[in-house]
Amino acid sequence: MSAAEAPRVVDAHHHVWDLSVRDQDWITGPELAPLRRDFTLDELRPLARTAGVDATVLVQTICVPDETPEFLALAATDPLVVGVVGWTDLTAPDVADTLAALRSGPGGRHLVGIRHQVQGEPDPEWLLRPDVQRGLRAVATAGLAYDLVILPTQLPAATRAAAALPELTFVLDHLGKPPIAAAALEPWASHLRAFAALPNTVAKLSGLPTEADWHSWTTDDLRPFADTALTAFGPTRLLFGSDWPVSTLAADYARVLTTTRELIATLSPSEQAAVLGGNAERVYGV
Repeated sequence: MSAAEAPRVVDAHHHVWDLSVRDQDWITGPELAPLRRDFTLDELRPLARTAGVDATVLVQTICVPDETPEFLALAATDPLVVGVVGWTDLTAPDVADTLAALRSGPGGRHLVGIRHQVQGEPDPEWLLRPDVQRGLRAVATAGLAYDLVILPTQLPAATRAAAALPELTFVLDHLGKPPIAAAALEPWASHLRAFAALPNTVAKLSGLPTEADWHSWTTDDLRPFADTALTAFGPTRLLFGSDWPVSTLAADYARVLTTTRELIATLSPSEQAAVLGGNAERVYGV
């Protein structure tokens, strides 16, 4: 296969931020200090090009209404970004109207999904609240996916939410943040398998190095968790994502992709191509 015919590599999960425009209030404590600066597409673009990444999906970071239109405007003018996972208040009575406005606005065709920081919600069953379920139905009606950023303890509620909404594709970010540093497969693995048993669920091979020991992790530390996901979802329901720039706490951009390739090396070439790009194209319609 020539380079011109090679399958596209899609980074299905990264962020950008400009602290002069909006504070990232989740960046607290000395351990996250390296993230307290601007990270822009201008910085990412050469990293992606050098690593062989052809396209990306830009994911929201802050639960405020003005970030998503800004990201859509970026996608409209930058060919690297082919999709945006944005935010809207799922509990708002006019959530359907808001989604329609986003899709009809500048860059609206690049809106591919919605995400909320469920990991920060004190209610462990937030996803099952009637107002949230109503909002999730609006996301499905709009033809969008729903990205889940949750903790392992929230996986059972996510499974119930996905079962209640079979018409909505649930995209599990970072494999549900397994406790890699503690090398504790259970109960995360059992919860992940239950989630993966639902046909409307997929997951991102993303954010794993930052769940390990940032300074000493190896591919073998991640492998039991990646293998669990590969067995549970299969190669047609896993998406590569860098989680840049959060990933820089533990690895540079190139190492994240190289590690992902190592974790899926036992798959066939077509299966590897699916994880590295084809699945993102299908799930997000990019």
